[in-house]
Amino acid sequence: MSTPCTGGVVTFSWGDWSARYPELATSIYEALAQLYFNEAQLYCDNTPTSLIRDTSPGGERELLLNMMTAHIAALNAPLNGQPSSPLVGRISGASEGSVSVQSQNDYPPGTVQWYQQTKYGAAFWAATMKYRTMLYTRGPVPVSNPFNLFRRRY
Repeated sequence: MSTPCTGGVVTFSWGDWSARYPELATSIYEALAQLYFNEAQLYCDNTPTSLIRDTSPGGERELLLNMMTAHIAALNAPLNGQPSSPLVGRISGASEGSVSVQSQNDYPPGTVQWYQQTKYGAAFWAATMKYRTMLYTRGPVPVSNPFNLFRRRY
């Protein structure tokens, strides 16, 4: 039950995803999970030119895409027969008498706070840290000095 990879692109495997996230799979049907996987590709590059090179079955890119799919599912899907929460953001205040809850959403999607809304997003954020650090690529080294610049003069 592994996710096939065609041309450097991981495809969704309901069997793998539902085995890894059974708490979500009980409330989400396969076609909806596929749509969440499609959306997950907005956050995790699933093209042949992706920095995440491991596209083998059970490889790094499949794991990351499945984490992001679970994050999106947890944010949107009905769980245990209950509709998803209309609250967006973190709980900023709560009271008990007459039940009151306030939430705060002062961050754009794609920032760490957005990922921290679920355990799946937090895991994705931590696992992708190495891809968010600066990547230095040295430029070409000159092989000649056509204008005799920096030439020693005796």
